[in-house]
Amino acid sequence: MEGGMKLDRWGYEVRTTSDACISAINSYYHQVLSYGRNRSVILEAPESDPDCVLGNILAAHFLCSADSSRAVPLINAAKSHLEHASSYEKAVFEAVMYLISPDRDDDLAVELHSKLLQDFPRDLVSLKRAQVLCFYMGRPDLSLKLVEQLCHVYQYECRFKEAVEFMNDCARSWSPLSSFMYTHNWWHVALCYLEGHAPVEKVRDIYDECIWKELERSGAVPVEVYLNAIGLLLRVYIRGGHDVFGDRLKNLANCLADEGDNKDALELLGHDFDAINYKIIGASDEQLDVFTEVHISLLLDTGETLMAIQAIEKQLKKRDGAPFLWRLLEKAYSILGKEEAARCGEKARTLEATYFT
Repeated sequence: MEGGMKLDRWGYEVRTTSDACISAINSYYHQVLSYGRNRSVILEAPESDPDCVLGNILAAHFLCSADSSRAVPLINAAKSHLEHASSYEKAVFEAVMYLISPDRDDDLAVELHSKLLQDFPRDLVSLKRAQVLCFYMGRPDLSLKLVEQLCHVYQYECRFKEAVEFMNDCARSWSPLSSFMYTHNWWHVALCYLEGHAPVEKVRDIYDECIWKELERSGAVPVEVYLNAIGLLLRVYIRGGHDVFGDRLKNLANCLADEGDNKDALELLGHDFDAINYKIIGASDEQLDVFTEVHISLLLDTGETLMAIQAIEKQLKKRDGAPFLWRLLEKAYSILGKEEAARCGEKARTLEATYFT
């Protein structure tokens, strides 16, 4: 099979020349995610293109529990054309084949799906497949890890533009969500723009139209909106971009800014503060990062420059693609009058021009 490639709903390549085959695959995705009654639509994919690896293996997975004998020729067809399949199809084939094997190890099946999602994080149906397996295993911890991986992998790897594209693709499905989840998803989008050094006005527009405006919707829960509003404005404030936001911070909470005591705040956190120690009580990587950034800013503002440099360099080992960290390091070296400040500033400028320009 040497046919051309088409893109599925996630934007991943599928080797087929058949529009009907891709349409059946995309319809199947919709049925799975919406708990629909017409998941059998996937059987139309191999009918439309008997050589399509993805269509065959997904159809085999659909049949394997109820009519395994019909699944066998579909599996064989997928195997026979695997050499010419896309890398995405090969990853799905490997994960699904192991999942439907009679002697599978559930932990390994989850691991294979985890690897698949690392490489192809927009594949919500593979995520769903893995979540169902975790449910039957009684392992909500593994399921949560998969979800976090999908939502955060782009962002934490400093792939900010890809993260925004992924979230925008999903945004049309957010309207029925709770106030917290709806605004939290938009918080992620805004944070990616902020960390990727997009114009801060873009962040402000998301705050106005997608977070604060939630308060106008019927059934909105204000406190859930405030949580994400505070989380975003804290990030903006640390980066010095709050002037663009006008009175929004005051509207959210009177006297929230410019009335704190840096020394008291640093005493509360402690000089040896390490956000990772609080992971045990439940926190996302982004939550850990913002408290680390607060800690670093407090160290710089209270004259603890050497400790600030140590904390910044520790963060850079994890996220050296984050422009703001290099700006903090530039500031620290500038305070000390070190030549390294120029190098850090140049690195920051390079990264700032990378993501959204």
